Amino acid sequence: MSLRPIETKRSETAQPIRVLIVDDSAFARSSIERSLKTDRKIEIVGAAKDGLEAIQMVRQLSPDVVTLDVEMPRMNGLTALERIMALKPTRVVMLSSLTRQGSETTIKALELGAVDFVLKPSPSNPVGREGAALELLRKIKTAAVATLLGPRPTVRLVQPPQGKAPVSRRSASQMRKVVVIGSSTGGPRALVDLVPGIPAEIPAAFLLIQHMPAGFTRSLSERLDKASVIRVREAKHGDFLEPGLALLAPGGFHLTVVKGRVVLTEDPPVHGVRPSVDVTMESIVNAYGKSTVGVVLTGMGSDGTRGASLIRGAGGPIIVQDEATCAVYGMPKSILDAGYANIEAPIEEIARHISQVSYGARPAYTRNIT
Repeated sequence: MSLRPIETKRSETAQPIRVLIVDDSAFARSSIERSLKTDRKIEIVGAAKDGLEAIQMVRQLSPDVVTLDVEMPRMNGLTALERIMALKPTRVVMLSSLTRQGSETTIKALELGAVDFVLKPSPSNPVGREGAALELLRKIKTAAVATLLGPRPTVRLVQPPQGKAPVSRRSASQMRKVVVIGSSTGGPRALVDLVPGIPAEIPAAFLLIQHMPAGFTRSLSERLDKASVIRVREAKHGDFLEPGLALLAPGGFHLTVVKGRVVLTEDPPVHGVRPSVDVTMESIVNAYGKSTVGVVLTGMGSDGTRGASLIRGAGGPIIVQDEATCAVYGMPKSILDAGYANIEAPIEEIARHISQVSYGARPAYTRNIT
């Protein structure tokens, strides 16, 4: 079950965002400092060389945001993150390496309470590059106004005899609904709260669209698969939609569906992202009409709003995550403000609502804030 917020979002004021940089690499610290100093809305309050220093400086300086490396001497970033969230909860942006181990560690960090992550600066990927610098600045500013959520309970791994639905394909005739779930900042954690609650025999196929770069979605799909009774995997070109199967759009690709099979494209980003929730929703509603269900979780911006309008126009339902359990209440709020939502609910109740509409329940508008 999702925990309630430790602290609501930081008010946007004229005061600069106070940032603590934590990294054992002098190159990385210098690279991040140069980038942050270009923005007057950010103030660097200190730099720590390892996790132990980070904990001390968080206590002393009370920064608004911490940029936290994973691999460091004396105490690594994951251990430091756990201690920080227990002793003085603070908004954290992780610095991740583009490796298999780095991506797995990043997913764990997001579950422990980190708001987001960026790729760690290196001589081959310096944060001083315009694109990398802008992404770091954007994510720090997003983290600064995010709702601070505590660490979620440890992911429960599905073990026999619970098992999963059979690997062999279930008949397409069993598929009553196609559910598109979209999320951005805070999404990996929300998905880990939501997907394990979906029952194995549900007569619905699932497409998961998480704003995340290439190299990280595979680790997220494996994490979700281990925790869930439905099957979850990263989507591949040509995959069939099947009841009880969730396909996660790979980073860097839009996910569309033609004649029941996945088509991945590298068409231009929409809303500055690829994959885009709107792109997938439009594709699904064109193919499945009122059998499409839209679910939009935490995230900045308005991706999913246009798709929600198309789903509602076709007669399908829209479910959004409530403000209290969102890290960033942007995408759901955009849909609510536009009048497209049927159900607004805490993250821990959304699986139940998905199950009900998948079996044919007709949702009246429900606003459920606790």
